[in-house]
Amino acid sequence: MFPYRPEMHQFPYSDYRFTPLGYYSPYTEGGGLWWRGAIESDESCRLPKQQRLTFVLVHGSWADAHFWDGVAAVLRSQGHAVHTPEYAGHGTDPNKNVTHAMITKSVVDFITKLNLRDFVLVGHSFGGSVIQKVAEQVPDRIKRLVFWDAFVLKDGESVADELPPQTRQGFEQLRAGSKDDTIMLPFPLFRDLFVNTASLEEAKRFYASVSPEPANPLFEKLDLKAFYTLPTPKSYVYFYQDNALPQGEGFGWNPHMSTRLGLFRLIVGDGDHFTDTRTRPAMVAQKLYEAGRD
Repeated sequence: MFPYRPEMHQFPYSDYRFTPLGYYSPYTEGGGLWWRGAIESDESCRLPKQQRLTFVLVHGSWADAHFWDGVAAVLRSQGHAVHTPEYAGHGTDPNKNVTHAMITKSVVDFITKLNLRDFVLVGHSFGGSVIQKVAEQVPDRIKRLVFWDAFVLKDGESVADELPPQTRQGFEQLRAGSKDDTIMLPFPLFRDLFVNTASLEEAKRFYASVSPEPANPLFEKLDLKAFYTLPTPKSYVYFYQDNALPQGEGFGWNPHMSTRLGLFRLIVGDGDHFTDTRTRPAMVAQKLYEAGRD
């Protein structure tokens, strides 16, 4: 059993994408009011101010740096510094013939060029494998590692090794059928596994931003011996409606991958793999803050 109870994650509004800010907004500086009519000067009705942090947010597969736009905007509005590096083979980069090392180098170069230090490094999905390798190269710059429904690979593993056999076989077939060694998610798979809590209209709109993913980095086996010697503090954020990987039976995000981190902070939320960065960015931002704060 996972250490959460679903009913603990209910909010005053069943769909607080549309919750009026005057009712409930724990994501603004100084916190927000829990209900209409609460006296502004009554500090007992307000949440504490947030610790100011610097975030580096690393996206996953079938996405680019714009994946973080809404979440980054919320965090910045709270006074945090936020950076969203793009990496090789994604965004405007037309070259899909990339390696995992090239992707890692993109993020490391971004960090060193801006001379970033004492930051929270967040990886989502495939981005978990990226921040594992980034952490090996710049460990002294990182305040904490945060994996959000992200791969935590064992030494010598590839991302594909953590996929259920049927999914891996499907990806191999899609890869073989492409002209540039990429994998494009079919809409039915994207809809049921990545945006399962979205409406059909939302799912179609989100799918319009999906582009083919370079296949090679997903199948590369990574040397992670150095990662497992790092003392860097670690957190895992788990959304319990995330259906991108099956939960249990040797697969899944938590506890299958999260416990590989050793001592780690667990933060849970109510959401799926993709939808909430678009529809509830304030909620995602709050979970990342809870994972990254002291």
